[in-house]
Amino acid sequence: MGADYHFVTEWRVPATIAEVKDVLSDGPSLPRWWPSVYLTVDQVQQGGEGGVGGVMALHTKGWLPYTLRWTLRTTEPITDLGFALTATGDLVGTGRWTFEQDGPEVVITYDWRVSASKPLLRRLSWLLRPAFAGNHHWAMGRGEESLRLELRRRRASSEAERRRVPPPPPATFSWLTGLRRATS
Repeated sequence: MGADYHFVTEWRVPATIAEVKDVLSDGPSLPRWWPSVYLTVDQVQQGGEGGVGGVMALHTKGWLPYTLRWTLRTTEPITDLGFALTATGDLVGTGRWTFEQDGPEVVITYDWRVSASKPLLRRLSWLLRPAFAGNHHWAMGRGEESLRLELRRRRASSEAERRRVPPPPPATFSWLTGLRRATS
């Protein structure tokens, strides 16, 4: 199956590559700092050197009222240049994070080539392509905002300073999250 969608997202955050790599390489922490998208992340398999082979089961959402269940596998080592992954499940495809230091900021690029395999999304893709693309852009916008807040929290020099950092944006359609928990 070819990629139905190709998205290239660029974030600029005040940080070092080491800080960005530390946050983005910690998959199980995604629901804490990026809760608008990541409802649950379960480590299925620990990765080897550089995280290669690590597998996580994800339950995600965006601003549209549906959720996705998919698996992410790290396929290239997590380095100061970035890392690559594959997705299977409701989303199928490949992604590549790249990092570049630009003075006091890190330029983070995410190249995501993906197809929706969830039956309803697959059938409606021809009609709802703009909405699905908008959903992706919304999710990545929340990711950049959430990453900035997480970096501020990690840099805080005291608990009081940490508490002054606003929480990350929450998930939309929170009733879906409650419904999911009630039926799981």
